[in-house]
Amino acid sequence: MGRLRRRLLVYRSIEFLSSRVSGGTRPDEECLLLVHIRKVVGQVRYQLCDRCDQGVITDVTLEERFRSTGLGTRALSHLRSRHPGVRWRSTSNLRATRNLLRRMSIPATVAVGCPHTGGQGPRACR
Repeated sequence: MGRLRRRLLVYRSIEFLSSRVSGGTRPDEECLLLVHIRKVVGQVRYQLCDRCDQGVITDVTLEERFRSTGLGTRALSHLRSRHPGVRWRSTSNLRATRNLLRRMSIPATVAVGCPHTGGQGPRACR
């Protein structure tokens, strides 16, 4: 019953907030924060390119208690709905993240940047 309660909790009380990452490892990295009662319980870090309509997911993290509740799937679905028409790919290679991205049909890649910029980052192609 605990797993079902956590799944319901995820669908009722998790808010999604967008934020820029200041001082991040990559320039112009954005972050989708997953908030439960004023506490960040997860995040999806990504970069967007307006010119080629591509997005790169660089990291997905969730608190242990929210794994296997569907929150990761819900977060990526929310990200897709916020940025319609964007082709997503990922550079994350953690096992749990890899499985989630495979289920969501988001291909893995090695390069962080856009294909037409030579890997310099999505914002460099403007």
